[in-house]
Amino acid sequence: MEETIMFSKTPAAARCIALGLLVGGVLLVAAPTGAGVLDASWTAPTTNTDGSSLTDLASYRVYYGTSSSPCPGASFFQVASSTPSPSPNQTITVRLTGLATGTLYYVSVTAVVTRGAESACTTSANAVARLDFAVNPTGTMNFGSVNLGSSADQTFTVSNLEPATGGGTVSGTASAPAPFSIVSGSPFTLGVGASQAVTVRFSPTMSATATVNLTFAADRDTTSRIVTGSGTDTTPPTVAITSPTSSSTYSTGSSPLTLGGTAADHVGVTQVMWANSRGGSGTASGTTSWAASGIVLQLGTNVLTVTARDAAGNTATASLTATLSNTAPPTVAITAPTAGATVAGTVTVSASASANVVGVQFRLDGNNLGAEVASPPYSVSWGTTTTANGTHTLTAVGRDAPGNTATSAPVSVNVSNRTIRHKKH
Repeated sequence: MEETIMFSKTPAAARCIALGLLVGGVLLVAAPTGAGVLDASWTAPTTNTDGSSLTDLASYRVYYGTSSSPCPGASFFQVASSTPSPSPNQTITVRLTGLATGTLYYVSVTAVVTRGAESACTTSANAVARLDFAVNPTGTMNFGSVNLGSSADQTFTVSNLEPATGGGTVSGTASAPAPFSIVSGSPFTLGVGASQAVTVRFSPTMSATATVNLTFAADRDTTSRIVTGSGTDTTPPTVAITSPTSSSTYSTGSSPLTLGGTAADHVGVTQVMWANSRGGSGTASGTTSWAASGIVLQLGTNVLTVTARDAAGNTATASLTATLSNTAPPTVAITAPTAGATVAGTVTVSASASANVVGVQFRLDGNNLGAEVASPPYSVSWGTTTTANGTHTLTAVGRDAPGNTATSAPVSVNVSNRTIRHKKH
C-alpha cells in the first residue's frame, strides 16, 4: 500500500509556512519579468500518518502560483531534504527565483519520501515577489552634533544582489525629510552585482535632535533606515552701533541719549540690551534693527555697551564711549561785602554759584585769596590788616566738572584800618 507522509501530528505544524520579503531589501521600479524572488520557510515533518517516525524523507515540493490554491499544480520547486529523519522543530528555508516582480504569489509545500509518495499540501501563504538588493549600513545612522549653519554627510550603499543568471536590473530612489536631504546617488539603476553610494546630508536649522526615516523605494515596496542628528548653536550673533555715530567715541552736551543699530544671527536675534558704565541699563526695542532711548549720561566719560543675544544664549557686544560736556558755563557772583563798602579787620568774603559749579576761587586784586572752596557755602576769611588801606577789587572764579570757568563781576571795597602813631618823648 502506498505510504502517505504528513508534516506533523499537530495541525499547527502542518500550517507552519512563512513567506516574506528579505529584511533590509529594497524594492525597485521597472524590474524585468522573471527577476523576482520570494523566501519561504516551513517546519519539517517528523512522523508518518500512522504515527511512526519519518526515516526516508527525500525532498519537498514548493508549489507556487497566482491563484490561492497552487497545490497540487504544475509549477513547483523541488527541494532536496538535508536529512531523511528531520529533528523536531527544524525550519526549512528556500528562495523562489524567476518570479515576476510586484506580483502576489501563493505558496504551498508537500513532502516526498524516497519511494515517491507525497504528503498533502500545506495551507497556502502569500507574498509579493521582489528584486533582491540590499542597503548598508543597517540599523540607525547617527550624524552626531552639527553646528547650525553647517552640515554633515553620511553614505549608504545600495547593492543589486540578483543572481548572475536570470537576475534583473535594480532601479529606484532614496528620500528623506528635512533637515536631511539626498545629496547624490538617487535615482539609481544597478545591474546584477553592482552597487552605488547614496549620500545623505544633515543640515540642522534649530538646536534640537532630529530623527527621521530614510526611505529607499521601488516598484511597490520600500525599506527604511533610521537617521538621527543633533543641531547645536555655538555661533554668536553680531551687533553694531550706527547712531548717533558708528565711531567708537562720541561727545555731546546733552542728555539723555538715544542709541540705534543693527544685529544679526544665522538663526535669529532674540534680545538687545544696553548698559552704562556710569549707571543704568535696559532693553532696546527691536532686534535686527534696534533702538535704545532715554540713556542718561553723567558728566564726563560714559561707556555704553550693547549686547545682542540669540536663542541658544550666545552673545555679542558693541561699545560706544560717550563723553558728556557741560556747554552751559558756570555762573558766580560776590555777595559780600557789597560794592563800595568800607572794610577793616577780618572780613568774610562770600559768593553764590550755579549748581554745576564744583569749586570757587576768591581773588583780591587778581591774586588768589585763600584756597579754592570746593562746596557751598562759598566763603573765605580776609584779614584786611595785611592789605594797604585804600580801594581794592574782589572777584570769584567758578569752575565746573569739565573745567569750564567763569569770573564774577568785580566788587570794589575800601580798606580802612586805623593807623597807630607813637609820640616822641
